[in-house]
Formats: sequence, structure tokens, C-alpha cells
Amino acid sequence: MFDRIALDLLRPGITRLAHGLARARVQADHVTLAGFAIGMAGAAAIVLHAFGVGLALLLTSRLFDGLDGALARITTATDRGAFLDISLDFIFYASIPLAFALADPAANGLPAAVLLAAFVGTASSFLAFAVLAAQRGLKSVVYPNKGIYYLGGLTEATETLVCFALMCLWPAQFALWAYGFAALCLLTIATRLWAGWQALSP
Repeated sequence: MFDRIALDLLRPGITRLAHGLARARVQADHVTLAGFAIGMAGAAAIVLHAFGVGLALLLTSRLFDGLDGALARITTATDRGAFLDISLDFIFYASIPLAFALADPAANGLPAAVLLAAFVGTASSFLAFAVLAAQRGLKSVVYPNKGIYYLGGLTEATETLVCFALMCLWPAQFALWAYGFAALCLLTIATRLWAGWQALSP
């Protein structure tokens, strides 16, 4: 819901950083892989109860996630890069609830499972629409620079990062954050199914 606002605010700084990386001949795919590695390190820190370190690493990872797309647009955007980016993004997002479950299985196992199930719903509705939109040649007017049709919703990347930050800052309340965000994800699934039904009707 707030991704477009966040992108508008961050775009000037990210674009300047991307131009610097382009001058250094850094490839967008390398930034994608580095960001994913940092994100996995953040998940590992959460498993070890180093929640502050985990938060810093996951935010750094998302900075890299913004940089790779900006760098690709400056240099050469490829389908391979878009595929790698979106695939690793979803793995990263799933790794954080899993990390909290591993950090405290008794307290966090069930809420993490509920949140991951909700993530499956948001991811599948997002990707299914993107595939069919591509077949029809549909383009997003809200996110025209994305590698695939980016169907928005109530819970996008910005909201997910806020939720993860709350989990890291108040880990004892993980169940509250997980169940609450899962409920918001259900609303996103419902609105995406309705939007997809309308947009893809004969």
C-alpha cells in the first residue's frame, strides 16, 4: 500500500548510488546476490537471538534490493535478472518468520506457520496474475519499471519490512505481529483475487 510512496522518497538517493555502482562496473545480478546473502545473514542472526543485528542486516538487504533494479535500468535490464530478483525476494521474506520460529519453536512455531501460509497466498496471487498479465500484454501504470506486472495490495514490501522491524524490536510479541500481519495478508489476497478476476475476465 505504501510502496509507491516509499519508492518516490528513496528513488533519488538509490539512483545516485546505482550510478556509482555502474561507474565501478558492478553488475545488477551481483547486487541481487549480495543483498540476498545479507538477508540470510540477518535471518541467521535472528535465530541466534541477535535481533538488533538481524534488523540492521535485513534493512541493508532491502537497500540492495532497491539498488539492483535501479542499476539494471541504468545498464541493461534482463529477464534473467528479474527472475533472480523476484525469486530471491520471496525466499528472503519467508526466511524471517522461519528464523523466529527456530529462535523459539514453542512460542513462535504456530504463529510463524500461520504467517508463512498467508505469505503463500499473497505470493501465489501476485505471481499468478503477473504470468497471465504478461500473456495478455498488460502493463502496470503504477509500477511501470518493474520486471513483471506488480499487482499491489494492502501488504506490500514496505508494510512487510515494518512488520519485520516490529518483530525484531519487540521479539517477545512475535505472535501478535505475526497473527496481525497474517490477517492483513488475507485482506490482500481477497483484493488481489477480486482485481485479478475483474482484469482477466473475457
